[in-house]
Amino acid sequence: MGGRNGGKFDYCRNFCNKMRTMKLDRYDRAILRALQLDGRITNNRLAESVNLSESACLRRVRALEEAGFIEGYAALINQQKAGCPLNVFVNITLERQEQAQLRAFEDAVRRVPEVMECYLMSGEYDYLLRVVLADTADFERLHSQHLTRLPNVARVHSSFALRTVQKSRELPVR
Repeated sequence: MGGRNGGKFDYCRNFCNKMRTMKLDRYDRAILRALQLDGRITNNRLAESVNLSESACLRRVRALEEAGFIEGYAALINQQKAGCPLNVFVNITLERQEQAQLRAFEDAVRRVPEVMECYLMSGEYDYLLRVVLADTADFERLHSQHLTRLPNVARVHSSFALRTVQKSRELPVR
């Protein structure tokens, strides 16, 4: 089954294996920047914009996907139009920081759909959450029915965002 197609497969597999360990070159960075701006760009337009042949561009995109640089593609939904214009940043302090308690909290917080982001923190609080909601009444519901009932929660401290000053979805590609 080697033959010509086996050679192409081997080349791609070798290229993907190299991508896992090598640093990004200027073409890879250009591809990542372009895809962050427009994840629906055609391979033809992408190749043209980064000065590669279509086949070389497609190989690189697949290698970037395989190596985990590209985790997926998604539509960006307007938060206001989706009915959840309010951003609230919630600091959570746990009663104990033992692994079992951290794991229980993290498993439970993943099941709360309003939680967009959750970070384990150093410093005064154990976790920082960003939650999206319709209004303050919606936050009161989330607070009483979910946040205070999460496992091992000792304290909840919330700050409401008044407006978004900067929100980027593009990572700096170096």
